[in-house]
Order: sequence, then structure tokens, then C-alpha cells
Amino acid sequence: MAISEATSKSGNLAKDLVAGLVVAVSSVPSGLATASLAGVNPIAGIYTSIFAPLAGGFLVSAQRMFVSATVASALAASEAISAVPDAQRMDAMVLVTLATGAWLAIFSLLRVGRLMKYVSHAVMTGFLIGVAVVVVLDQTMPLTGYDAPEGKTLFQFWSLLTHLGDVHLRTVAVGVLAFLTFFVFTRTRLAMVASVITMVIPALVVLALGWSDVQLVADAGGMEGGLPLPRLPALELISASLLLSAFSVAAIVAIQGAGVSQSLTNIDGKPISVDRDLLAQSAGNIAAGLFRGIPAGGSVGETALNLSAGARTRWASVFCGVMLLAILLFFSKPVGFVPMTALAVLMIIAGIGAINVEDARAIWAVGWTPRIAAFVTFVAGVVFSLTVAVLVGIVLSTTLAVVRAGNDVRLRRLRPDESGAMVEADVPTKLEADHDVMVINVYGSLFFAGARTLAERLPSPEGADRPVVILRLRGHNHVGATLVEVLTEYAGKLRAAGGRLYLTGLEPALMEPLARVCRMTGHQDVALYEAKERLGHSTREAVEDAQVWRYEGNGTSAEGVENGKAASEGDNRWTRS
Repeated sequence: MAISEATSKSGNLAKDLVAGLVVAVSSVPSGLATASLAGVNPIAGIYTSIFAPLAGGFLVSAQRMFVSATVASALAASEAISAVPDAQRMDAMVLVTLATGAWLAIFSLLRVGRLMKYVSHAVMTGFLIGVAVVVVLDQTMPLTGYDAPEGKTLFQFWSLLTHLGDVHLRTVAVGVLAFLTFFVFTRTRLAMVASVITMVIPALVVLALGWSDVQLVADAGGMEGGLPLPRLPALELISASLLLSAFSVAAIVAIQGAGVSQSLTNIDGKPISVDRDLLAQSAGNIAAGLFRGIPAGGSVGETALNLSAGARTRWASVFCGVMLLAILLFFSKPVGFVPMTALAVLMIIAGIGAINVEDARAIWAVGWTPRIAAFVTFVAGVVFSLTVAVLVGIVLSTTLAVVRAGNDVRLRRLRPDESGAMVEADVPTKLEADHDVMVINVYGSLFFAGARTLAERLPSPEGADRPVVILRLRGHNHVGATLVEVLTEYAGKLRAAGGRLYLTGLEPALMEPLARVCRMTGHQDVALYEAKERLGHSTREAVEDAQVWRYEGNGTSAEGVENGKAASEGDNRWTRS
């Protein structure tokens, strides 16, 4: 057994080593491109791709989740430092990265991971498609060499379209070459390293032709080799707006990371905790910030690559960081010759690939509510900013959840058929004079707006003679002030008609507070029945008691009451079903 376990562990390490190498090679172009998208020195993306997986990999509960720079966090970080002068942008980015790590740590301590389930799939899909579109539009500037005026991405793209004569033709030619290179090599056995080749071939062509006017990675900042050393940030740049922007970046990282985390399973069967993975992403950002990197989070693309490359445990992330560090030490100079337009091509391809058409079709097929949620979040991200899109998404998700819960209340009348089986029927809007005992099954949430909807849909007892309504509330575990108010008001209406309200199937969470309310308010005309193990038992009890109460209330003799009960049992099959 010990030999078998040791063999299994060594096999896992071998697979993790291969996966780490594959992701490390892929992280070179993606790290450079993502940092370029963030508006800082591309080498910062490599720093993040080294230290975020190293720090995050040791802490993640979803062992194969890859913590690295993401497109969404890069775009959000770019917006956060957009007003900072060029000379201070890298220092501001470091502060944003560290602050993002601090916010994620706070989220983890507050167990915010539990709240991620309230962000609807439609909102998340609209947000991610918006991110993808912004990436594609944003990268058309470096792809064409167009020097766009300051402003939102949509404005810059429009400016490009109206000034096509100002594009740099050599830059466009290199970009076309990069596109062709990528699509050719993705259809060969070298598909796994096609992104690396997409950087190498354009770089060689630019050097061979001597096109010095095509912007290279080295032109964006220093590409010094050697081991990067931790550096303290420029604390004088700290401001309320920067910290608020970092909060937005952290929210984006948390939402996207939760999606990645929850989509995975561990090979060893260990449970996954979203809150622990938030802490892992916090550690990844703090490590990246100390080494002058950009914000990181659970990466959808690199996690998928990690899985496809055969990763088994967290060691794949650690190996990737170590290998990338070796690449930085020995190959930083050649990286400086990569054309910026080649990185733009890689980002555009990634952006187009991130548009999930299947999810969009599914959301469209469901109905107008998810369509509107996805569309509004998408527009907010493209027209305004990702920060606005996150806020809009959170508000939309909350609003939709409340509205959906409030409108989801359904009332169905329960009646036994001739065979004794229970059948459901529509609940009338008004109790007729000849109604005896009406049993109503209540479906949906009765919290806040749902309780108001219940009040609107209960049948009116006006004009009925001693009506009895039995509300079956089995499965409802929360009682709020609004529900108590609704039930009290309806009991009063029944009392005014000489009737009575019965509540059955009450779980302890409902039974105890409702009993206290009845004692405190003196509502003796509301009968409460605790849920039993046998389904329908408490409701049958209530039906029998209600029938006895009706006959007794009519002044019938004891013999008449018994005869009435027997007659009622003959007419109403509740007691025999």
C-alpha cells in the first residue's frame, strides 16, 4: 500500500511538472499582453505570472485553480490608474494590486464567498461578454498603431474608425502576420505553443526588415533581466478614489474567481471553499504587488489549460512560477523584441474566444428577465466602465432575486378525489357562502415581498358564512414581520365573517415565533399545527378540528356534532385519504 501511494504521488508530481511547463510557456505571451492591456510595462505581467501562482498555489482549496493575471482584472486596474500621470502609473498599479489583495483578505474573513451565489448567471454572462468586447475594441489601437485620444475605449474605437488614414501600415502588416501565424500553427502539432510562435515570427520579421518604427515590448519600459526584488510602493499616491477602485478590482476578482473555484473538483476528493480561495487570491495579489506586478485572480483560461495539460495538484502552479522565473532570468532580453501588435493580436483572439455564444443563446431562450439583466450589465461595461458594470450587476442580481421571490408565490387548493388521492385546483378569488373548509397549499418564498403577494392572492372571506381557511405552510422556514402582519390581517377578516384561520405543516422555525405572536396579541382564533413526519397529517387534523368547530359554533347538540362530523367525513375525503 505504501509503495502504491508513493508511486501515485510521484506520478502526480510528474504530471504537475509537465502541466506547469505548459502553462509557464503560455504565460509568457499572455502575461505580457495582459500587462499591456493594463497600461503598464509588459514585464509586470510576467512578474504577476511568477509570484501570484507561487503564493496562491500554496493556499487554494481548489487545487488546480490557477491564480494569475486576468483580462477582467487588468481592464479594471487600467481604469483605476487612468488619471495617474504616465511617470507614476507603475507605482499606482502596485498600490492597486496590494490594495486588491487587502480587500480580498477582508472578503475572505467576512465569508463573502457565500454571497457569490446571489450573482445571477445572466448578469455574470453579460459582464464577461462586456469584458471580452472591451478587450477586442481596446486592442485595435496597438494593432493598428493608432494614437487614440484619451477617453473611454468605445470613444477611442470610434476615433479610430473615423481616422483610418492615421493607422500605421507597417504595424498593421505585422499584426496581419501575427494573425496568420496563430491560425496556421493552431492547426498543427505545435498548437500548444502557437501563442509563443505568434510572438517569435513577427519579431524576427521586424528585425530582418529593420522596421524600427514598429513598437516593441522593450519600448514600453525596461526589460532588465535578473531576479526581481520586492519594493515598497509609493505611499504618497494612496487616495480614497484609488482604494475604492481597488475595491472594484477585488469585487471583479472575487466574482470571477468564485466561478472558477466552484467549477472544479479536487482529485483527492477534498472539499472546496470559496472563502479560502479568496484568501489564496489575496496572497497572490500581495505577492504580485510586492514584486511590481498587476492584479491577479482565478484565471479561466490558464485554469482550463492547467486541466488540459494534466495537472493533478497545487504543485502545477508552483512549478509554473519557478519555470517562469527561470525564463525571466535567461530570456528577458529576447522578449523585449516582441512587437506590441503581436501581443494585441493574442489579446483580441483571447477576447473573441471568451465570448460564450452558448450561454448567450441559453439566456436568450429563457425569457426577458435574464435577457434584460445580461444586456444592461453588458452595456454598463462597454459604455461606462467595468466598475460600473460590477455595481450594476450586483444591484441587478439583488433586485431580480427579490422580484422573482416576491412574484413566485403560488396558491393551490387541495382536495381529495374519489379515490382519496390529493389533487390541486385553482384558488377562487372569493370564498362563497357555501364553502366549508378550504385547504390551500402555499408555494414560494414568503419573505417580505412574497408575503405581500400572499396577501393579494388569498381568497376574500367577505360574504361567506363562518369560513375556514387552512394554509399549509410545510417547507417554509422563515417568519418575518411582514408575514406576521399579513396572517394577522387575514385572520381578522375571517373573524369578521365568523370564520377562522388554521396554519398547518409548521416547522419549528415557524411554529415557535407564530405561537409567541398569538400569545402576545391574543389571537386565539388562529390555530397552529406543527409539522409531523407523515406528510399531510397535521392538515388532516386541522380539517377534522375545523369541521367540529363549525358544527359546535352553530349551536348543534352533542349528538348533532357527532352526526355532523360523520356526515362531513362522508362528504370530505380528507379524513380517509
